[in-house]
Amino acid sequence: MSCLSASSPFKPAARGAVGPSCVGLPAGPWPTMLAFFAQRFPAIPQDVWQQRMAQGLVIDELGVAVTPQRPYQGHIRVYYYRAVATEPRIPFDEEVLFQDEHLVVVDKPHFLPVVPSGNYLQETLLLRLKQKLGLAALTPIHRIDRDTAGLVLFSVRPDSRARYHALFSQRQVKKNYEAIAPWRDDLALPLTRESRIVEAHHFMLQHEVSGPVNAITRVAVLEVQGALARYALTPVTGKRHQLRVHMAALGLPIVGDGLYPTLTPEGQIDYRNPLQLLAKSISFVDPVSGEQRYFESRRRLNGV
Repeated sequence: MSCLSASSPFKPAARGAVGPSCVGLPAGPWPTMLAFFAQRFPAIPQDVWQQRMAQGLVIDELGVAVTPQRPYQGHIRVYYYRAVATEPRIPFDEEVLFQDEHLVVVDKPHFLPVVPSGNYLQETLLLRLKQKLGLAALTPIHRIDRDTAGLVLFSVRPDSRARYHALFSQRQVKKNYEAIAPWRDDLALPLTRESRIVEAHHFMLQHEVSGPVNAITRVAVLEVQGALARYALTPVTGKRHQLRVHMAALGLPIVGDGLYPTLTPEGQIDYRNPLQLLAKSISFVDPVSGEQRYFESRRRLNGV
């Protein structure tokens, strides 16, 4: 059951700029609501769910609090508020480059996630902006990796949101990235990398496999300095980790990449060594105003 399939009678409010997550409950054998949540989210201890329920942080689609002992009920939606016990501040700041009544354009630093996930809640770009700008309905139109710096677009108003989303789904947005990676003088550049990218054996990773192409990236060199070069990357498609996977497959792993070609153990974050990948510019025709839009990051990569 999808939380997006229909409108719920009840719309829980944000708490401290944090909106609730939603889960659709399927038919199933669980005796209680607590038993379902404990199995559905094994990374969260059962006593944490008990505490959330006791604090009224788990609510059904009618606005009724879900208690640990409540008998399981399928085919309804349940909302819950996430909490992170300890969340140190990420020591880098975002910059708002543009804002009007429909659109916010932000220059994101490395290491800052766009939306809450895992151990990140308040220290995400979305939550920081909601608090800074006072825009409760703010929603990202697209996303970039936590490790990647650069431009992210946000929708301000629900009534125009679908028009901005359509720009991306219909590939009417031109995005340009820059990356620092090893220099290979045996590669004929510019080139276009076309492959099929799917999830790998580890949930954090993607990899190339044989089959119909679903990922296309144009690669050009901007400048060379010794063993490194600064590359211009233009994604034609938008697969997860596409640029990182394609560059690694070309023998050009991006400097500072903790995933490709070697997965760094979780929790080993080195603020001195950010991924040298930048969402540099973005351009499109604004679907509301009809104006040609062009935005460029003010950040610059290290090394070249």
